[in-house]
Amino acid sequence: MTMLNQLRTGILLALLTGILLWIGNYFGGPSGLLIALILSLAMNFGMYWFSHKLVLAMYRAKPLNKSQYPWLHQMVRELADEAKLPMPALYHVPSETPNAFATGRNPEHAVVAVTDGILHLLTREELRGVLAHELSHVKNRDMLVTTIAATIAGVISYAASMARWAAIFGGIGGRDNEGGGNMLSFIVLAIVAPLIAVILQLAISRSREYLADASGAKLIKNGAPLSAALQKLESSNKAYPMRFGSPATSSLFIVNPFRGAALAGLFSTHPSTSSRVERLKGMRF
Repeated sequence: MTMLNQLRTGILLALLTGILLWIGNYFGGPSGLLIALILSLAMNFGMYWFSHKLVLAMYRAKPLNKSQYPWLHQMVRELADEAKLPMPALYHVPSETPNAFATGRNPEHAVVAVTDGILHLLTREELRGVLAHELSHVKNRDMLVTTIAATIAGVISYAASMARWAAIFGGIGGRDNEGGGNMLSFIVLAIVAPLIAVILQLAISRSREYLADASGAKLIKNGAPLSAALQKLESSNKAYPMRFGSPATSSLFIVNPFRGAALAGLFSTHPSTSSRVERLKGMRF
């Protein structure tokens, strides 16, 4: 299952790259696309390097006091040792919405954050399953994967925006300026391509959630605690959604913490909880 999710991510990234190459061909040369690529890389590099600080500030997260939660620090240390990872920094989010997330640019600078709500809601074994999931995100370098996907999707969106502005100011552009084929290409570039890019980017996010579920279950050699935790978290997050932060960061959390922000199917940042639970129950250890 882990290899299948890795393969699915690779295919989705390849499809995103294919759209990018088609756009380069549409413009008839690399110069305009290169500018978009440089800008997008610069923005995403900054987000990759500093986003954990922005996210922690957004969610008012503070370092988790070791003297107050020695058992939690011990639990994470044991899981990190088992996963052959450095001990991540532990943070506390002052919210009764039960949730958790991992961030940080690499395993050496990883952060795992938990809310008040998740500490109150879950049993310690269920919380262990959640923490194994979050450490799996760190080990699988999901921050890097999602940054690459965001970079490619960002270039595609930038190119689509350029095409729309070119049309507004008197020219569709592109290499084929004759015939209706160019109009069709323009429609694909300006409207369809960025939509597909977003869908593929979200599909990558869902694929990495499946992968973290599987990796986390393998880490503790049991899928039941995470399965039980996911079901509790979904119902509780619907009843008590996050009151601060931004839906743009919802993909970071183990379940979507914002009411009404979870769209079904292609436009969801997370797989459905029922499908995640079904996969976990089907795992053998």
